[in-house]
Amino acid sequence: MPELKKIQVNKVSDPNNLEKVFAIRREVFVGEQNCPPELEWEHEDESTHFLATVEGVPAGASRWRKTDNGYKLERFAVLKQFRGQGVAQELVRTVLADLPADVKYIYLNAQIQAMSLYEKFGFVKEGPQFEEAGIQHFKMVKR
Repeated sequence: MPELKKIQVNKVSDPNNLEKVFAIRREVFVGEQNCPPELEWEHEDESTHFLATVEGVPAGASRWRKTDNGYKLERFAVLKQFRGQGVAQELVRTVLADLPADVKYIYLNAQIQAMSLYEKFGFVKEGPQFEEAGIQHFKMVKR
C-alpha cells in the first residue's frame, strides 16, 4: 500500500501564500486548460482563498465568495503531480467547513470531469450544460 502523505489545507490571505495560490491556478487553468488569463483573475479581493500542501509543498488551491445568490465555491485546482492523492477532496471538505453556519445556498460551476468529486459532498447538477472559458460545465447545488 502506498504511503499516505500529509495533506493540509489552510485559509490564506498574506501576499506570499496568495502568490502560491495564484501560481497553482495559473499553471492549471491558464497553462493546462488554456483559460484566458483575463477570465481567471476576477473577484480576488472579495474571495476567501485556500492553499493545499502535501508534505509542505504547494499542491492545490480553491476559494469561496458570497454572491447575490448565495455562496459560490470556485477555482478548485490541483497540480498534475498531486492529482489522485486526495488533495481535491481535502480542499472541498475544508472550504465547506469554512462557510458561515447559517448558509442557505451553496453552489459551484463544475467542469464535467470533476462532477463526481462534488457529488461525494452532496452537490447535484442543476440546469443545462454550458461552456465557460472554453470548457464544458454544469451548475451544481449542495443539497
